[in-house]
Amino acid sequence: MLNDIAQVSQALREQQYISTDEISTVMFLAEKLGKPLLAEGPAGVGKTELAKAWSKVTGRPLIRLQCYEGLDESKALYEWEYAKQMLYTQLLRDKLSELLSQASSLREAADRLGDEEDVFFSERFLLARPLLQAITSPEPVVLLIDEIDRADAEFEAFLLEILSDFQVSVPELGTIRAKHQPVVLLTSNNTRELSEALKRRCLYLFIDYPSREAELNIVRMRVPELNQKLAQQAVEVVQSLRQLDLKKNPSVSETIDWARALVMLNADHLDRQTLENTLTVLLKHESDVQKARRALMGGRSHPNERDPREARLRGRGRWAGNDWNN
Repeated sequence: MLNDIAQVSQALREQQYISTDEISTVMFLAEKLGKPLLAEGPAGVGKTELAKAWSKVTGRPLIRLQCYEGLDESKALYEWEYAKQMLYTQLLRDKLSELLSQASSLREAADRLGDEEDVFFSERFLLARPLLQAITSPEPVVLLIDEIDRADAEFEAFLLEILSDFQVSVPELGTIRAKHQPVVLLTSNNTRELSEALKRRCLYLFIDYPSREAELNIVRMRVPELNQKLAQQAVEVVQSLRQLDLKKNPSVSETIDWARALVMLNADHLDRQTLENTLTVLLKHESDVQKARRALMGGRSHPNERDPREARLRGRGRWAGNDWNN
């Protein structure tokens, strides 16, 4: 039982998630108030990991709906398997004929058929998708609606009804209400503005890139086999890369990947060759790789290509004394 913010922070840390006071506070309130949580921020800063960690903290199964352009109700909520229903009807055709043949009137035949309605209109023909799985789960769950900003505005509007009442109407079965209200986390990478109606129904949390100290703690926790000096160097590089005007800044998950790569290479310090050979673990655009090489190691192809931020990094002597400048 999580009774205060400190317990939330400790419980998340035990699941290898380093939480800020703000994250712990909002998670505590979302749990106690029964409100959905909307977590926005750059890609790869730990929004999805927060849902996974909370699932483990609370001991609840995680149900994930990955959003994408064109996502609709049948993919997110449920699909009625008409082909299966038809096959089932054909298999029972002889039994059905026998049942109806014993009726003395049309009304009696209709009544007999009505009595068997549950056989032909039941949950056996209902293919539950993530939203309905969360609503009908026999135990409390954590529902992760990941990257809601990738879905269309029409789907976002449909989602409002689900989040308001946690119930859904299935024409063949009627209204299905949640047995247990799920803890709902929505994530967004800010690729489009979400509606005020959605935000109004949620608690809001912005998760940014971590501070140098927090990121170092994350690396130490997730990649404990990396020596302390190399971990500090790696985090220093990543933090400085985020100050450049890159197409895509390195995420926390990519920092962890890079740290693991350095371990696999048996590196004990960052030299120029290791840095050059592994930059693509952090950066996924060639223009970003070239810009990073100019900023970190002083190389450039044309005199006018240097970004002022690159010059500032070198001008402060940030890299002086490191192995790749020797």
